[in-house]
Amino acid sequence: MRKVEITREPVELYKILKFEGLVSTGGEAKLLIADGQVTVNGEIETRRRKKIVNGDVIEFRGETLQMQLV
Repeated sequence: MRKVEITREPVELYKILKFEGLVSTGGEAKLLIADGQVTVNGEIETRRRKKIVNGDVIEFRGETLQMQLV
């Protein structure tokens, strides 16, 4: 599990995928989220603008990310 430091919350889900380099563009992230390929806290998440906060766990393509507010 990889820790991802965020400096503010909430952060939109698609932005985390983009900024962490899991996708190349925000548009790609939005499509993959809408397609049900991302889970947040163990549940499939299809809302592109889902608000992510401290402690949330995102899983995508074998990567697990845990948000940590700094």
